[in-house]
Amino acid sequence: MQTYNKIMLYFWLIAAAFIFLFISYMSYTDGIKKWGFYYVFVLTSLGMFFIKKWMMKRMEKELRFLEEKNKSKN
Repeated sequence: MQTYNKIMLYFWLIAAAFIFLFISYMSYTDGIKKWGFYYVFVLTSLGMFFIKKWMMKRMEKELRFLEEKNKSKN
């Protein structure tokens, strides 16, 4: 599961970069009025990256806590 989480973490970062580059290029060629709204998808991808990163850290702390709790019971 850890490998999957790392892959998905970087997937969102790479997706945000590609979407940003594509929308910037299209905005340059067709105009910002037509393509400006699509920057919402860049923000969404970046949001998913940071939420995923935060949740991974949170899960690691929870697993460490549960491990220490198990050791103290034994």
